[in-house]
Amino acid sequence: MKSFYLTDAGKVRDHNEDSVIIVKNGNGDYLMAIADGMGGHSAGEVASSIAISYVGKHFKETFMNMSKVDAVNWIRDVVDEVNTLIFQHEKTHPESKGMGTTLVMAILTKEYLLFGNVGDSSGFVMKDNKLHKVTYDHTLVNLLVSAGELTKEEASTHPKKNVLMKALGAATEVDVDIFDCDMEISEILLASDGLTNMLDREGIEKVLLGDGEVEDKVIKLIKKANNRGGTDNISVAYLIRSEEGDIDNDK
Repeated sequence: MKSFYLTDAGKVRDHNEDSVIIVKNGNGDYLMAIADGMGGHSAGEVASSIAISYVGKHFKETFMNMSKVDAVNWIRDVVDEVNTLIFQHEKTHPESKGMGTTLVMAILTKEYLLFGNVGDSSGFVMKDNKLHKVTYDHTLVNLLVSAGELTKEEASTHPKKNVLMKALGAATEVDVDIFDCDMEISEILLASDGLTNMLDREGIEKVLLGDGEVEDKVIKLIKKANNRGGTDNISVAYLIRSEEGDIDNDK
């Protein structure tokens, strides 16, 4: 496997509220995760950090030889726990009231690939040189598109396109979307909306199919998003699956 992740504040925001991680456990399973925080007084930064720190540590300590069913339950439990941790932090830090975060994650084992998602950070897979979005954005405009009240074109320029319908820290109970993916994929990409609001799927695909190492492609995606305005923090986690028998080459 080859993997790389990076986060960038962008061109407009004065600080970065995103957090991102890729970790491998002792069994050779991979976790990729991105959290895009929200809230004043740097509270969004705290919320996303709580999410990614807990998910990464918990994966290394507890995720071992799990069946697919156990892994689905693990994702649900982890999301519930992060949600609880955010509310607990708010109780002892009144200045952080109203903070929250998105969370998208992918778990890759030798037997299965699962995605978990709350909010509007995105998960993609590459199959047969085509990039496919796996996750569903929990936004107001996506809801309106699903209801037939907006077209996708209208949604892309809607003034409330970033209004979230679901996030960690927004309600005491949270329902995470879980996606069971085809294993016949070559690459996995996670991105915060700082990337996907600046580059469409075709634009991202073009970079991933181009020349360069895994690090080069992540850096190029962030550079392109910044060149188009960089209106938000930009985070990318990218993994290329190696052929059986290849030497591990994690970054």
